[in-house]
Amino acid sequence: MSQEAVNPKAYPLADAQLTLSILEIIQQAANYKQLKKGANEATKTLNRGISEFVVMAADTEPLEILLHLPLLAEDKNVPYVFVPSKQALGRACGVTRPVIACSVTSNEGSQLKQPIQSLKCDGPQRHIFQRLGLVMVSCLLDFCAFRTMFEYC
Repeated sequence: MSQEAVNPKAYPLADAQLTLSILEIIQQAANYKQLKKGANEATKTLNRGISEFVVMAADTEPLEILLHLPLLAEDKNVPYVFVPSKQALGRACGVTRPVIACSVTSNEGSQLKQPIQSLKCDGPQRHIFQRLGLVMVSCLLDFCAFRTMFEYC
């Protein structure tokens, strides 16, 4: 997928390394039945308060059909990010069709809790998530420290 096909309204856009990490977690979430595919189902998980994070495809045409998701995610303090390809997102979701949006859902006893937490707060992608402006309740202290550092620069 070339960068020309990515809509400039798709912000924040994950880089290649973060995209791979996100798609791996999405594959695992599909195996653990903690994944909802499609813009409508992602909207439902956000409204119900069970979404860990939302991933959207930047090459969606027209992009406006899913631009309500970032607004809703910000209202609910749920991180969201765009990945470059809807085909790759569909493959990670375990389907043969393109997927324009998906939501990884929360589950208390899940083995995915640690990988999701490390993606948000502990991993090498932490600074990428923070630079993208994603507010995460689960690592609020880390975010506040970053925000304080940013204000003094």
